Amino acid sequence: MLDITVHKIAQVVLMARELDRAEPELRAFIDRMTEDEQASLVAVMWIGRGSFEPEEIEEAKRTAFEEATTPCSDYLIGTPHLSDHLENGLESLGMSASDDEDELIRGG
Repeated sequence: MLDITVHKIAQVVLMARELDRAEPELRAFIDRMTEDEQASLVAVMWIGRGSFEPEEIEEAKRTAFEEATTPCSDYLIGTPHLSDHLENGLESLGMSASDDEDELIRGG
Protein backbone atom coordinates (compact mmCIF):
# COMPACT_ATOMS: atom_id res chain seq x y z
CA MET A 1 0.00 0.00 0.00
CA LEU A 2 2.62 2.56 1.06
CA ASP A 3 6.11 2.80 -0.37
CA ILE A 4 7.37 4.53 2.78
CA THR A 5 7.74 3.30 6.34
CA VAL A 6 5.64 4.67 9.17
CA HIS A 7 8.95 5.40 10.91
CA LYS A 8 9.98 7.80 8.12
CA ILE A 9 6.58 9.49 8.23
CA ALA A 10 7.00 9.87 12.01
CA GLN A 11 10.36 11.58 11.42
CA VAL A 12 8.70 14.02 8.99
CA VAL A 13 5.90 14.69 11.51
CA LEU A 14 8.37 15.52 14.27
CA MET A 15 10.52 17.77 12.08
CA ALA A 16 7.42 19.51 10.68
CA ARG A 17 6.33 20.36 14.23
CA GLU A 18 9.69 22.08 14.75
CA LEU A 19 9.80 23.70 11.32
CA ASP A 20 11.34 26.97 12.52
CA ARG A 21 14.32 25.03 13.82
CA ALA A 22 14.32 21.91 11.65
CA GLU A 23 13.44 23.10 8.13
CA PRO A 24 16.90 22.42 6.63
CA GLU A 25 16.94 18.91 8.10
CA LEU A 26 13.38 18.22 6.96
CA ARG A 27 14.12 19.48 3.45
CA ALA A 28 17.24 17.28 3.22
CA PHE A 29 15.39 14.26 4.64
CA ILE A 30 12.57 14.53 2.07
CA ASP A 31 15.01 15.24 -0.77
CA ARG A 32 16.88 12.00 0.02
CA MET A 33 13.70 9.91 -0.31
CA THR A 34 12.97 7.93 -3.43
CA GLU A 35 10.23 9.18 -5.75
CA ASP A 36 8.01 6.32 -4.56
CA GLU A 37 8.52 7.33 -0.92
CA GLN A 38 7.79 10.97 -1.73
CA ALA A 39 4.61 10.06 -3.63
CA SER A 40 3.41 7.94 -0.70
CA LEU A 41 4.20 10.75 1.74
CA VAL A 42 2.19 13.23 -0.32
CA ALA A 43 -0.65 10.71 -0.68
CA VAL A 44 -0.83 10.20 3.10
CA MET A 45 -0.91 13.97 3.60
CA TRP A 46 -3.71 14.34 1.02
CA ILE A 47 -5.75 11.62 2.72
CA GLY A 48 -5.25 13.34 6.08
CA ARG A 49 -6.33 16.62 4.55
CA GLY A 50 -9.44 15.03 3.06
CA SER A 51 -8.47 15.41 -0.61
CA PHE A 52 -8.64 11.62 -1.07
CA GLU A 53 -10.32 8.79 0.83
CA PRO A 54 -8.20 6.01 2.36
CA GLU A 55 -9.38 3.52 -0.26
CA GLU A 56 -8.08 5.87 -2.95
CA ILE A 57 -4.44 5.54 -1.81
CA GLU A 58 -3.22 4.14 -5.14
CA GLU A 59 -4.95 6.96 -7.05
CA ALA A 60 -3.47 9.51 -4.63
CA LYS A 61 0.05 8.12 -5.18
CA ARG A 62 -0.45 8.15 -8.96
CA THR A 63 -1.71 11.74 -8.79
CA ALA A 64 1.30 12.74 -6.67
CA PHE A 65 3.60 11.42 -9.41
CA GLU A 66 1.65 13.05 -12.22
CA GLU A 67 1.26 16.45 -10.57
CA ALA A 68 4.78 16.79 -9.17
CA THR A 69 5.77 20.14 -10.68
CA THR A 70 7.82 21.44 -7.74
CA PRO A 71 10.30 19.63 -5.49
CA CYS A 72 8.43 17.49 -2.98
CA SER A 73 10.15 19.16 -0.02
CA ASP A 74 9.04 22.61 -1.20
CA TYR A 75 5.47 21.42 -1.64
CA LEU A 76 5.23 19.69 1.74
CA ILE A 77 7.04 22.37 3.75
CA GLY A 78 4.66 24.93 2.23
CA THR A 79 1.62 22.91 3.34
CA PRO A 80 -0.07 24.32 6.45
CA HIS A 81 -0.64 21.77 9.25
CA LEU A 82 1.60 19.19 7.56
CA SER A 83 2.21 17.14 10.72
CA ASP A 84 -1.51 17.01 11.55
CA HIS A 85 -2.41 15.95 8.01
CA LEU A 86 0.21 13.19 8.03
CA GLU A 87 -0.98 11.86 11.39
CA ASN A 88 -4.63 12.01 10.28
CA GLY A 89 -3.76 10.29 7.01
CA LEU A 90 -1.99 7.44 8.78
CA GLU A 91 -4.90 7.08 11.18
CA SER A 92 -7.36 6.96 8.26
CA LEU A 93 -5.24 4.18 6.76
CA GLY A 94 -5.36 2.24 10.04
CA MET A 95 -1.78 3.08 11.04
CA SER A 96 -0.20 5.20 13.74
CA ALA A 97 3.10 6.98 14.03
CA SER A 98 2.81 7.62 17.78
CA ASP A 99 5.06 4.71 18.87
CA ASP A 100 7.67 5.72 16.29
CA GLU A 101 7.40 9.38 17.35
CA ASP A 102 7.89 8.41 21.01
CA GLU A 103 10.92 6.30 20.10
CA LEU A 104 12.43 9.15 18.07
CA ILE A 105 11.82 11.65 20.86
CA ARG A 106 13.55 9.34 23.34
CA GLY A 107 16.45 9.10 20.91
CA GLY A 108 15.86 5.50 19.84
